[in-house]
Amino acid sequence: MTYSPSPAADNAKAAAQIRRLLNIMAALRNPDGGCPWDLEQDFATIAPYTIEEAYEVADAIGRNDMADLQDELGDLLFQAVFHARMAEEAGAFDFADVARSIADKMERRHPHVFGEERVASVEAQSAAWEEHKARERVEKSQQGGDSASVLDDVPAALPALLRAHKLGRRMARVGFDWPDALSITEKVTEELGELREEIRHGDESRAAEELGDLLFTVAQVGRRLGIDPEEALRRANRKVERRFRSVEDSIRHDGRTVAGLPMDDLERYWSEAKAAEAED
Repeated sequence: MTYSPSPAADNAKAAAQIRRLLNIMAALRNPDGGCPWDLEQDFATIAPYTIEEAYEVADAIGRNDMADLQDELGDLLFQAVFHARMAEEAGAFDFADVARSIADKMERRHPHVFGEERVASVEAQSAAWEEHKARERVEKSQQGGDSASVLDDVPAALPALLRAHKLGRRMARVGFDWPDALSITEKVTEELGELREEIRHGDESRAAEELGDLLFTVAQVGRRLGIDPEEALRRANRKVERRFRSVEDSIRHDGRTVAGLPMDDLERYWSEAKAAEAED
């Protein structure tokens, strides 16, 4: 190894807390005196909590709340410990196997750090990373006896917008892509026109299909611009929520209520909230 490890004292401190957490998890799952709720759980029932905790980590990052981020990362780590404990009980693997797996993978995919390879730029490193992942997918597919696809291991359970981004990135890797972001926006306009047509016809099923096509294409605009569409939408959600709360405050200040207000009035309040943000 060519890298410098963390100081021994820091490693020992981290190891002690990991052992403590593993012991807590073992106690919670102990049939003799453990927690009834934890004992009833399985991989399927815990998975939604794992997803939720990952989103809460992202939310803390978005708010730049370091104290909350510490807590949320702990919650996410606990999810990994929970799944590993259940796997250990089933005789499949344990937490050490999980840690070894990711450590082996990181060393394997970073030969420029842990080996003799050298990379000249971030772009070259990204290309090398993708090559390593592609080789791993081929090897995994050959072991399973299936034909390899560039779309292999894009999880079906990902949020749809994020999965659209990843699917587009994988297809682009073999040349199936638009020339640039502007040309994708032309496709967005085309898809929007098709959606309008189905709305006019009153065909809800076809409209749903066209809406899906539109959203997929919008995700590709983000991909070509280097923008994570999931994060972009999270930011937009926060902005809309912030402005609408301001609208509610203004309406209450005027002695009125939101429900039943004419849309023209609501739009005026919205414009005022938007203008106030621009001044800050």
